[in-house]
Amino acid sequence: MLIEVLKSKIHRVKVTDADLNYIGSITLDKKLINAANIVIGEKVQVVNINNGERLETYVIEGRENSGDVTLNGPAARKVQKGDSIIIISYAQMSVEEAQNFKPVVVFPNEETNKLS
Repeated sequence: MLIEVLKSKIHRVKVTDADLNYIGSITLDKKLINAANIVIGEKVQVVNINNGERLETYVIEGRENSGDVTLNGPAARKVQKGDSIIIISYAQMSVEEAQNFKPVVVFPNEETNKLS
């Protein structure tokens, strides 16, 4: 049996843009992606702290050390520039693997989205 567990979390970043006319996805600063052990194209859940919205999308790479956190396409309807969000990825694994697995949780600066 496989269960789904927390794999990675970027806790409380600020949305820098919302681009309704882009095809879709969430654009993240490359440093955030690497620090959180997220793979380009990986499915993530985005939780909007300001309004309670939750959505799923996939990650695309933004400029390194830019602080970019942009919701694209239809997801742009669920957030506004300046909203605080949490980005979560999950992994499927056996119960035995999950008992020993340690997720990666990243706490960037909430104003700049940059890592200390």
